[in-house]
Amino acid sequence: MSRVGKKPVVLPKGVTATVQGQKVDIKGAKGTLSFTVPDDCDVALNDNEIAVNPRSESKRAQAMWGTSRAMINNLVTGVSAGFEKRLEITGVGYKAAVQGKKLVLSLGYSHDVDYPIPDGIDIKATKPTELVVSGIDKREVGQVASEIRAYRPPEPYKGKGVKYAGEFIFRKEGKKK
Repeated sequence: MSRVGKKPVVLPKGVTATVQGQKVDIKGAKGTLSFTVPDDCDVALNDNEIAVNPRSESKRAQAMWGTSRAMINNLVTGVSAGFEKRLEITGVGYKAAVQGKKLVLSLGYSHDVDYPIPDGIDIKATKPTELVVSGIDKREVGQVASEIRAYRPPEPYKGKGVKYAGEFIFRKEGKKK
């Protein structure tokens, strides 16, 4: 029995939803998103709520029940409030700047790293060492933040690199004489 799946997704003001078969379309102030619910689950729109129920007692149906409800909830949150990930850049001479539709990263390599900003994603360099990745699709925001972090992940000795804000880096002791 899914604890997450039991709760219906409540639509806030300004957000509308349409359900056609297995496809759920959510429209809000920030944009429109859609999700196709797996065949193992039923989806229904009642008044101001979207309810997801499993079609059988199989293990897959139970798993897809909670997953589908969580995905629909992420769509509702995305079109109403949006999502953001914050990145911190640590290291001497490490910095980032947004130039048009690309992000230019100086991460200690012999060249600057140019990252093209995908459509639907907004990247702001609040400081040269701080980035804010925002958008309406939670998966896409996380993917872009992960790709930027992968250019220079934080290393355990000095902590230099790109890390998520609030991320704990396990530090190691250096060589002993």
